[in-house]
Formats: sequence, C-alpha cells, structure tokens
Amino acid sequence: MVRRWSPDGIPAPIAAYNHLAAVPEGHELVVFAGQVGTLSDGSLAGPDAEAQARQALANIEALLGTLGATPANLVKLFTLVAGREHLPGLRAALRDTLGRWFPDGDVPPNTLAVVAGLATPEIVVEIEAMAAVPRRHSTGE
Repeated sequence: MVRRWSPDGIPAPIAAYNHLAAVPEGHELVVFAGQVGTLSDGSLAGPDAEAQARQALANIEALLGTLGATPANLVKLFTLVAGREHLPGLRAALRDTLGRWFPDGDVPPNTLAVVAGLATPEIVVEIEAMAAVPRRHSTGE
C-alpha cells in the first residue's frame, strides 16, 4: 500500500498530514482533476466551505471507487480555498473526513493554498488528488 511518512530531523507538519508519500511497486499514479462540491445534478452542496469540501472529498472517494480503490490509495491532496474566511469550515471538513478515512493518522501529504477566487464566485473549495492504483484496476484495461 502507499507509504506515507514524515522523516526524523524535519520540522513536524503544521496540520494533519505527512511530508512524504511513495507509490508502491505494481501501482501507477492516477491524477484527479480538481474536485469541487458539486452534487450529481451539478448543483453545489452548499454555499459554505464545509459543505463544499465534504462534497469534494465525497466526489474523490467516488472517483477512487471507479478505479477499484479507496482513500487508502491516496498519495497526495492539493487543496484550494477562496479566502481565509473559509478556512474554519474547510478544516472541519478535512478533519472529519480524513479522520474517518485515516483513523490511524496516516494522512497523505496535503498542500493548502488560499487563493483570491476559483472558477466561479460560488465555488470556495477545490481539491485535487493523486492516488496509487494497482495497474490491473487503473484504466479499466
């Protein structure tokens, strides 16, 4: 499975994540486009960062499922939030969802960037992901 760690002698992560992750042999790296908090009908899960982040993470979990994978296969997340005022809601969603996905605390690396805006003014959270997927499942081959 994916190996995640924070080496000794390096400053500790400032939030719930590890500094490094490695793709195991027999797997390939699958890159996910940034996921936003849209429901299956295309509407946003809510106007706030917490609702949008929870849905974006649910969308990532669903995409993993199409590959025969689970959140355990995640190698890296990259999170964008449109304004510091949305950080508390985003952090609540990340804490709860990542806590459920990784109860042992073996959370993948996650870069968080506060940006001026995203694709539309209503979207306040976008999350990209990378996963290590066994070759036999990765592309439906």
